[in-house]
Amino acid sequence: MLLDNKTILITGGTGSFGKCFTKYVLEHYNPKKIIIYSRDEFKQFIMQGEFREYAEKLRFFIGDVRDKERLTRAFEGVDYVIHAAALKQVPACEYNPNEAIKTNIHGAQNVIDAALDTNVKKVVALSTDKAVNPVNLYGGTKLVSDKLFIAANAYAGTKDINFSIVRYGNVAGSRGSVIPKFYDMIKKGATELTITDYRMTRFWISLTQGVELVIKALEEATGGETFISKIPSFKISDLAEAMLPGCQTREIGIYPGEKLHEIMVTVEDSSTTYEYDKHFIVYPQVTWNDKQKINTSGKKVPEGFSYSSDNNTEWLSVEDIRELLKTVDLEK
Repeated sequence: MLLDNKTILITGGTGSFGKCFTKYVLEHYNPKKIIIYSRDEFKQFIMQGEFREYAEKLRFFIGDVRDKERLTRAFEGVDYVIHAAALKQVPACEYNPNEAIKTNIHGAQNVIDAALDTNVKKVVALSTDKAVNPVNLYGGTKLVSDKLFIAANAYAGTKDINFSIVRYGNVAGSRGSVIPKFYDMIKKGATELTITDYRMTRFWISLTQGVELVIKALEEATGGETFISKIPSFKISDLAEAMLPGCQTREIGIYPGEKLHEIMVTVEDSSTTYEYDKHFIVYPQVTWNDKQKINTSGKKVPEGFSYSSDNNTEWLSVEDIRELLKTVDLEK
């Protein structure tokens, strides 16, 4: 199987995605080793305790993606790299733009260079809807990061390596998303929930779905693709009703850097986008080598197509949301 007897490194591996990816791979495959590369020793200590039964399969490296030398040392003997490290908080990136650039852009280039300089076979970088038509610095840095990973395929030469991207929006229940905010308000006895804009919509994706999309990219990518899951949309107002039935709501205005809808595929991308059973792939507009291929099992989307949370064909009802909320860990 794809990940059996392989060494996998996850940058930013102590985050929510890294933990879920690690657990999923250890339960479904037999990897040789999973390396957690991150800069917070305490989070690594906590994760070591959570995965004690898999200790022989896990390695923990203290390091920063800003440090190319450390990355290069960590990448020795690695087959696949999952790049999840980033500064993600929108207000923090706005207030500390140089720090966001150092991690999200320079760090991305360091990952690319280190992978090219070692014998890494595949690199999958996590992206975000905020990189699409960005309206904040975080989105801007991730757009540049995406472009760097796509263009990295031009530098592969004869090396057996490819770089691809996986794009999704806020994960259901993740820190900073609306579900834990509503949950905290309800816990404190609120009978009214605040909504930034009644028109607002979002996609619903779980961490496990995000992990499965990364594994699909590892399986299928030939170089430069952006993988996007086909997932349902929901209205924030319906989420409020699902979490606190019969509640009053109050519109408070959109936050700086916030979007009304999550956009995954733009009209401009439609010329190189294909639709498959459970996902879309945006292929690069440039072909650099004969390894790059289009998976023709899908169908080309029509010109002018776009995919966003407000023009989706699949929607969650209030009851659907209520059922899905049962699968979200709201106590973290």
